[in-house]
Amino acid sequence: MMTFTKQFASAPRGQPDREWAALTLLAAAVPDLVPAPVSRGPMWVTMSVVPGEPLADPVTPQQVEALGVALDTLWSVSPALVPLDIAALIERTSVGLAALRERDDVIGTAAAACDGLDWSGLLVIHDPVVAHGDPNVANYLWDGTRIRIVDFEDAGLGDRTVELANLIEHLAGRRTDWSSLIHRWPVDTARLHSARTLWAAFWLGLIGPGGPSFVRNPPGTAEAQAERVLGLIAPR
Repeated sequence: MMTFTKQFASAPRGQPDREWAALTLLAAAVPDLVPAPVSRGPMWVTMSVVPGEPLADPVTPQQVEALGVALDTLWSVSPALVPLDIAALIERTSVGLAALRERDDVIGTAAAACDGLDWSGLLVIHDPVVAHGDPNVANYLWDGTRIRIVDFEDAGLGDRTVELANLIEHLAGRRTDWSSLIHRWPVDTARLHSARTLWAAFWLGLIGPGGPSFVRNPPGTAEAQAERVLGLIAPR
């Protein structure tokens, strides 16, 4: 068995514990969907290597369908994990928006437009699932037939609607058509919309000027994200 050791430079959210707990739970319940945990230390986790190549944006329709199957399998497991901290996500998002609100451009307009949004309804878990926590398309490995899932350092007990919104609004999958996944599971459309605005606003704070990931993205990325936020808010 080939193995890989993941090192953590820091662990403000208990990432090694979350990774180990999720892999232990999932490898026992749904073998071959995720890496098998092998050993761990305070700041590292060793796991098996699973086959496949990371997805790239745009994800093809065939791959989107395979991802839906993989998520069906993931979400079939009873989520006996530490809950995700949605309150912290909302707080972090609000702080990020506050830093942008006074800007005299589309970024400031989008940040200010979020002022009236109420995300408190997302604090209650309606449909508990194992939440992957980081749906970057590169964390889904495609072997030509099926998809396996890696990178569970942010995993925990979560809500399917919030997880679906996280996938749809993730910056790494912006060019992908996720519409077939939106209709794959029965979700409250208003709640999904609220969760999408939260994740879109989170990304705006993250990649906006002064944000922790601003310098990692090409010029115009923050402006495009601001337009996306405004597009989500407009139908309200």
